[in-house]
Amino acid sequence: MKKFASLLFVAILGGGITLGAYKLLEDNIQNDVNSVTTTSKFSPVTYNGTPLTSTNADFTEAADRTVHAVVHVKNVQISRQPRSLQDLFYGGGEMKKGLVGAGSGVIISADGYIVTNNHVIDGATELEVSLNDNRTYKAEVIGVDPKADIALIKIDADGELPYLPFGNSDNVRIGEWALAVGNPFNLTSTVTAGIISAKARDFNQQDGNPQSFLQTDAAINPGNSGGALVNINGELIGINTAITSQTGSYVGYAFAVPSNNARKIVEDILEYGDVQRGILGIKPIGINANFANQYDLKTSEGVYVGAVDPDTGAAESGLQEGDIIIKVDNTKISKTSDLTGYLGAKRPDDVVEVSYTRDGELFTTSVKLTKYVTYVIQKPGLEIREASTELLKEYGVKNGVVITQATNEQLKRYDLSGIVITAIDDKVVKTIDDVKRAVSNKAPNEAISISFVSKGGERKQIIFQ
Repeated sequence: MKKFASLLFVAILGGGITLGAYKLLEDNIQNDVNSVTTTSKFSPVTYNGTPLTSTNADFTEAADRTVHAVVHVKNVQISRQPRSLQDLFYGGGEMKKGLVGAGSGVIISADGYIVTNNHVIDGATELEVSLNDNRTYKAEVIGVDPKADIALIKIDADGELPYLPFGNSDNVRIGEWALAVGNPFNLTSTVTAGIISAKARDFNQQDGNPQSFLQTDAAINPGNSGGALVNINGELIGINTAITSQTGSYVGYAFAVPSNNARKIVEDILEYGDVQRGILGIKPIGINANFANQYDLKTSEGVYVGAVDPDTGAAESGLQEGDIIIKVDNTKISKTSDLTGYLGAKRPDDVVEVSYTRDGELFTTSVKLTKYVTYVIQKPGLEIREASTELLKEYGVKNGVVITQATNEQLKRYDLSGIVITAIDDKVVKTIDDVKRAVSNKAPNEAISISFVSKGGERKQIIFQ
């Protein structure tokens, strides 16, 4: 009995010592933690403050509002199918309809105006639009802007249609939620969710066509083209346009025309019948680290003024070659697509405040945007504009129009911008109207002769078959 009592006493004493030691150790650890928390130069691992944003995102209302305003667009072409050799030679045969392609569209007004992509409706003989409730209508093309890949079409429906209000794409922030709604793989309206991954994105800077897309990781697949990109409030912030993928299907990168640009194009088509583009009148050059080192610049952001066109707002406002544009109005300009995107929502005669640096000093000037008038010679595929007197004098010629870019895929491999066309089929051209007259009566398969002169004074005549 005495032995048992002795053992019990030892056990109790040991337990007390252990508990006391643990309590002492716990107090020391807590003191150390408090000491570290108050004296450390680093942020604590656990953040106990207020969350930056709510994580309880609810897409149901925005999705329900959007799916009824997104339509399926079918591009139908009617062609003659020869039934015999005689039909082949003399134009006989049976007329047949064929589905060339399909995409999506967004109803933007109760009376049936629909925004889609130009490439969705390009070359269509007929357009068929199917609503989310399976009603189908014929649509007419109101106007197109191939450069921005935007088209405006219209259907005449019975009664008012559900539509999406335009949001302000300038207010979109990287990281905010976005829903993509369209008809991928010819399915009915499908909703996918993601975030805005980037703004003012130009994924093909070598195509001679400056772009400024919203980038999203919301899944967009073939058939989504022309569909809606909306914010969590169900406001239209973009028109889904393209994906970059080696497989042709979504791999994480999708692009949309910002709603401000699309809305401006629609308003121009309705009010003027075509798109009114306003330009500063400069040759913009994007700045990167290599360019900054080459020209000994103190910054790797902004747009470098490579040249100033005479008789433009930029020239009148005092902008000079070598200036670096860093802001337009309240929009920061870090790259060329920032400038392109912002001006894409402006019109000729609009006035913008341009902030720029020159020799390290900051200046601000008001620039009145100039109307950008171009014309595309379909064969061989050249976009032109009228040349200034100063440019012609620089090239040593008395007349001509200047090439802005190639629209033909083969010619896009060459830098043709700035070359002057002086004659077409040996007819002197001085203006865009002269060019239109020279090519107006030519058949598609007829050869065309174009006379060029380069900046160095080299003259060439090329016959395009």
